[in-house]
Amino acid sequence: MSEENKQAAEATEQAAQATPEVVEVNPQEFLANFNWHKYEQGIDEVDENQLKEFDAALEGTVGFVNERDVIEGTVVRITDRDAIIDINSKSEGVISLNEFRYNPNLAVGDKVEVLVDRREDSSGQLVLSHKKARVIKAWDRVIAAQESGEVVNGYVKCRTRGGMIVDVFGIEAFLPGSQIDVKPIRDYDQYVDKTMEFKVVKINHEFKNVVVSHKALIEADIEVQKKEIISGLEKGQVLEGVVKNVTSYGVFVDLGGVDGLIHITDLSWSRINHPSEVLELDQKLNVVILDFDDKKTRIQLGLKQLSQHPWDALDANLSVGDKVKGKVVVLADYGAFIEVAEGVEGLIHVSEMSWSTHLRSAQDFVKIGDEVEAQVLTLDREERKMSLGIKQLHPDPWADITTKYPIGSTHNGVVRNYTNFGVFVELEEGIDGLVYISDLSWTKKIKHPSDFVSVGDKLDVQVLELDVENRKLNLGHKQTQTNPWDAYETKYALNTDHEGTVKEKNDKGAVIDLEEGVEAFVPSRLLEKEDGSKINKGETAIFKVIEFSKEFRRIVASHTATFKDAEAKNVKAQAKKAEANTESKSTFGDIAGLADLKKKMEQGN
Repeated sequence: MSEENKQAAEATEQAAQATPEVVEVNPQEFLANFNWHKYEQGIDEVDENQLKEFDAALEGTVGFVNERDVIEGTVVRITDRDAIIDINSKSEGVISLNEFRYNPNLAVGDKVEVLVDRREDSSGQLVLSHKKARVIKAWDRVIAAQESGEVVNGYVKCRTRGGMIVDVFGIEAFLPGSQIDVKPIRDYDQYVDKTMEFKVVKINHEFKNVVVSHKALIEADIEVQKKEIISGLEKGQVLEGVVKNVTSYGVFVDLGGVDGLIHITDLSWSRINHPSEVLELDQKLNVVILDFDDKKTRIQLGLKQLSQHPWDALDANLSVGDKVKGKVVVLADYGAFIEVAEGVEGLIHVSEMSWSTHLRSAQDFVKIGDEVEAQVLTLDREERKMSLGIKQLHPDPWADITTKYPIGSTHNGVVRNYTNFGVFVELEEGIDGLVYISDLSWTKKIKHPSDFVSVGDKLDVQVLELDVENRKLNLGHKQTQTNPWDAYETKYALNTDHEGTVKEKNDKGAVIDLEEGVEAFVPSRLLEKEDGSKINKGETAIFKVIEFSKEFRRIVASHTATFKDAEAKNVKAQAKKAEANTESKSTFGDIAGLADLKKKMEQGN
C-alpha cells in the first residue's frame, strides 16, 4: 500500500471515530432542563441569593452605591450633549445637559446632587439623574422650610389664573394673587422674572402642590409697626397715609399697617358724587383722626378737616337781600341746593322758584349743573344755613292783579292741573285760578274735569271772584258762553212734547237725550208704554215735559203722560157730549153713568 493510501485510510478512520454517537432524548425532559437565560442573554443566570451575598460583601467598600440614593457628584467632563459625573464609584455616570438648563453656567469641577437611578444598565453603565435628585431634595427642603418657618427665595416664572407660578428649589409653587402683597395688586406682570422672598404656607403631599406667600412676610413686619401706631393714636392727630382702596362710600387709607376710613362726607367741604373725584389709588396724603373704637381697630379719618371751613371764609358783608350766583348741585322734588361758594350751599325751596301758588316739582324749573341767580332770603352763619329765592328777582304779578284781571273780565289760560272738584288754569306765570266743575258747562253734567279738558289745553275763562289778600282767583268757563237755558225755558216749557232717546237706565229711572245735547230725567213709573211694557235703553220715543228748573238745570219728562193725557181728553169729550144729549129729566141710571164717567176721568189725571 502506498504512502498516500495509508494517509487516506487513517483520515477515514479518524473521521469515523470523531462522529458522535446519536443518543435518543426525551423532548419534554429536554425543554424542562433547557437554559433559556443563557440562550437569551448569552451568559448563565446568577443565583439571586449569591447576588445578595455579593452585595452584602461590597457594602462599606469604597465606590459602592445603592440605587435610589441621592449623593453628591463632581462634573469631570462636559460634552455637547452630556455631563460626565464622578460619584467615586466603579464607573462614571452620564447626565443629559437638558437637566441643567436652569444652570447655564455649569462647569467642570462643580458639585451637583444626583440620584442613582440604576447601578448598571444593559451595557454595564451607571445611570444617574440630576433632575430627580433635585426634586427629592427640594421636597425635603420645602417641608423643612414650612416646619421651621424659614424664609425661602423663589423665582417668579409666569402669571397664571388667580396668581403666579414660582420656582422654589426647583419645584413649581403657586403664589395666589391675594398673597402677593397686603394691598390689592392691579398689575401682576410687574413681578414676573423677579426673585423674591416667600414663606411656605401650605403643602399638599397627595397632589404634590406647594403654596407660598409673600404677604405673610410683609404682615409680620406690619404687625410690629401696627402695634406702635395703635398705641399712639389720639383724636385730632395728623398722620401720613397712602390710599389703599376707593369705594363708593369712602376711601381706605393705609397708615403703615393700620387701615382707616375716610367717609365720602369727610373728603371735601364741597358735595361730591364719588371719592374718585378727590383722591386716587396709591396717593400719599395727610389725614386727621376723627374717632376710633375702644380696641382702635376701626379708625375714622378726615381730610376736609385739615382745611378751613368754607363758611368761615364766606364774605362777611353778605346779608339778606343780596343777590348771589351758584350752580345747582342737588335736586329734589321740594327744592334745589345751590353752591354759592366752595362748600357753601343754599336751598331754594320750590315755593320760592315761582310766584305761582300751584306748587310743582323743582325739576320743572332747574336741572343739575345749571348756573342760577338768586336772592338771599335767610342767612344763619352759626347754623351754617342759607335759604334763597328766584321769584324775588321778578315783579310780583299779584301787585297789580285788580288792574289786569278785574271781576267780569275774560281771558285765555292754560290748564295746569285738575282735581275732583275743578280745574286749575294758569293765566300767566304766578297767576293761577280755579274753575269749579259746576262752572265748566251749562248743559253737560261732568263727573270729573278730565272728562271735559286735559292738562295743557287752552281754556277761555271769566274772573268770577278775586281775593287779593289770599291770592285766590275763582274763574268760570261756562260764563264765557251764552246760557242756553235762557232759550230752553221757552223751548222745553211744561207739557211740551219732544223726541228723546234713552241714554242710561237704572231702578230709579232713565236719562234721555233731547235735542242739542240737553238731558232729561224720566222716573221709572213714567217709562211705561201704552201696552204696559217699559221703554228700554237705546229706544227712542216721545216724552212730555212735566217739570223744568232753569236754576238747577233740571228737566223731568214722562212718556206715559203722552197717551194718558190723550185718553183723558177723550173721556172729557165724551162726558161733554153726554151732557148735551141728556134730557132735563134724569133717571137714576143716568146719574150712575155720569158718576162712572167722572171716576174714570179722575183716574186718568
